[in-house]
Amino acid sequence: KPIEAMGLKLMSIGYVSDIDAPMVWRGPVVMSALTQMMKDVDWGELDVLILDTPPGTGDVQLTLAQRMKLSGAVIVSTPQEVALADVRRGVNMFRKTNVPVLGLVENMAWYALPDGTRAHPFGEGGAAAMTRKEDLPLLAQIPLEQGIREGGDAGKPAVLGDGPAAHIFDQLASAVLDQLA
Repeated sequence: KPIEAMGLKLMSIGYVSDIDAPMVWRGPVVMSALTQMMKDVDWGELDVLILDTPPGTGDVQLTLAQRMKLSGAVIVSTPQEVALADVRRGVNMFRKTNVPVLGLVENMAWYALPDGTRAHPFGEGGAAAMTRKEDLPLLAQIPLEQGIREGGDAGKPAVLGDGPAAHIFDQLASAVLDQLA
């Protein structure tokens, strides 16, 4: 049975493993766990199933693309060039496996300074440039915000608040649903 919280059904390898044990798994074991999570968890009725995978174009992404009928992929990246290099590979891998790329989310896009201006510690405009080059939508730019981290750590996601981050996450969800439609 998945864990249910705030209207969501959740499952994680972390829920069924020792919190202090390293996850030193090779491809076949990872694929077995992923398959078990997809087929053996009693998900019940779902509107959307979101899989959060490790970065890159490894076994997990390739196996998902080959074994499951995926409606689409949302790729999350920071704006820096080294991260965007992985995004390019991810976009190309999903396209080669006929998985629609729904768009790109730029995480840690900026942080607000006390005077209201924005600082861009990981660069500026990288994801936007990538979406133009790859003809993809930029689904959201999420700020580097202490409240997002604190809420996540406390089990109170920022999306449930009423601040700017909640609005950004709401817009992201709407954008993804629009792409799926």
